[in-house]
Amino acid sequence: MNPLWVLSRATGFVSLLLLTVIMVVGVLVTRQQQVGRLPRFVLVGLHRNAALLGVVFIALHIAAVVYDPYVSINWIDAVIPFRSSYRPLWVGLGAVSLDIIVALVVTSLLRARIPAKVWRGVHWAAYACWPIALVHGLGTGDDTTRPLGIAVDALSTVAVLLAVVWRLRTPQQPEPEVRAATLLAQLEASRPTERVTR
Repeated sequence: MNPLWVLSRATGFVSLLLLTVIMVVGVLVTRQQQVGRLPRFVLVGLHRNAALLGVVFIALHIAAVVYDPYVSINWIDAVIPFRSSYRPLWVGLGAVSLDIIVALVVTSLLRARIPAKVWRGVHWAAYACWPIALVHGLGTGDDTTRPLGIAVDALSTVAVLLAVVWRLRTPQQPEPEVRAATLLAQLEASRPTERVTR
């Protein structure tokens, strides 16, 4: 068995699982102070570390695919969508997902130097990364019909769907600035009015 083929498949599955963790935590944390008993900073740390680890596994996945002699995919095919001669649609979706991830990494590194709206807009594009990567794996991998592939894809899909349902059913907490203004207004309203005596 070709070790590069095994490495490309294994890193593809691990990358999808890490993207699932990133997606689930991102959906759960947005505007929430905590999820269950976990404070927000724990989930933000998990989100960030899973993203960093995900970038490493995606890089390993791409390197294994490019160096595997079984298929003819080069570095350009991994970056420019729908250019590959091997399964152009499915490999192209992988390239689209990679391009979104690269944009996320670059804007996150430049976050202090770019407008918040730009960073937020690119970060919103991250929500497209997971389903594109899932479809890429379903179309490209021959092992997605095997029990392990079915289990990884099903687990990832169920986890994201449950997170979205939980998010939609959980009342949103307002932004900290809005909460602070509301609290101040409530304090002002609860103060007893002073009578002016002459």
